[in-house]
Amino acid sequence: MASCSWAENILQLLRKMNNFYLPGSCRSSCFRFEIEGAQVGWIPPHVASLLARYPDVFSPPHQGAVTLCHGLDSYEKRSEAVSHVLQSLRQEPSLTCLKGWRDEKYSVMPRFSDCPLMWMERAATSLFGVKRYGVHINGYTVSDSQEVCMWLARRSHTKQTYPGLLDNMAAGGLAAGVGIKHTLVKECQEEACVPAATAKKARPVATVSYTYEDEEGVFPESQFVFDLELPLEFKPIIGDGEVQEFYLLPIDKVKELLATDDFKPNSAMVVLDFLIRHSYIDPDTEPYYQDFVTGLHQIL
Repeated sequence: MASCSWAENILQLLRKMNNFYLPGSCRSSCFRFEIEGAQVGWIPPHVASLLARYPDVFSPPHQGAVTLCHGLDSYEKRSEAVSHVLQSLRQEPSLTCLKGWRDEKYSVMPRFSDCPLMWMERAATSLFGVKRYGVHINGYTVSDSQEVCMWLARRSHTKQTYPGLLDNMAAGGLAAGVGIKHTLVKECQEEACVPAATAKKARPVATVSYTYEDEEGVFPESQFVFDLELPLEFKPIIGDGEVQEFYLLPIDKVKELLATDDFKPNSAMVVLDFLIRHSYIDPDTEPYYQDFVTGLHQIL
């Protein structure tokens, strides 16, 4: 019964993190956000109505899509024009996500392999449903007896999002113009004081992708996942203050914690992916095995 309850809680997590695809979501009422004829996001109706105030930047909705005006025909022009609009919209009380303005630029493009068409302030990306990318690191140890333990971080209570929840050892968003491996090393050093030479040993193993909606907009996200086996004597040290504590826990305890409300949701998905890849979840004994795999790897 306990195992069944654990699996049901995991399914609930995956449904929540993919609720944009479920019946009753705002997807059917959203406008496509298009640049140069390519879709780069989803704009909820209440956001589209606010954008109508800026006809020199955004064209009126047409055939289910909102586009940028024709004169905005370069990366720089689009980025600057939209940035000015967003600075103005920071005064709009209904757009609560903009209260968390970060001065971080995220690339906007149809697919990760495409050239960016513009950049956008990170805090505003959910208003346009543009894809966001990040890097998550599973830091773990293997004892002489082959017991696997994982390092988890407890997020600072001052974090803008998910304060006080459990997280991967290190993680961070992928800023415009910054590489994946560079971001990995940077986040490992800043959050957990992992030496660069150690962080560079992390292996790319997967991506975890999902799309959810909440009161702040639409969040299509994909996380580049790395596994980093750490020396038994290594202990992460709190660096930039985004973490309040680190824990080294047996993998069975980590698995148990995934089904609680104590875990940052997308980080729980990253750990779930680790458990599947390392055969801690078995298709012969877990009836929802395929549901787990599918929920972790949605097409954005």
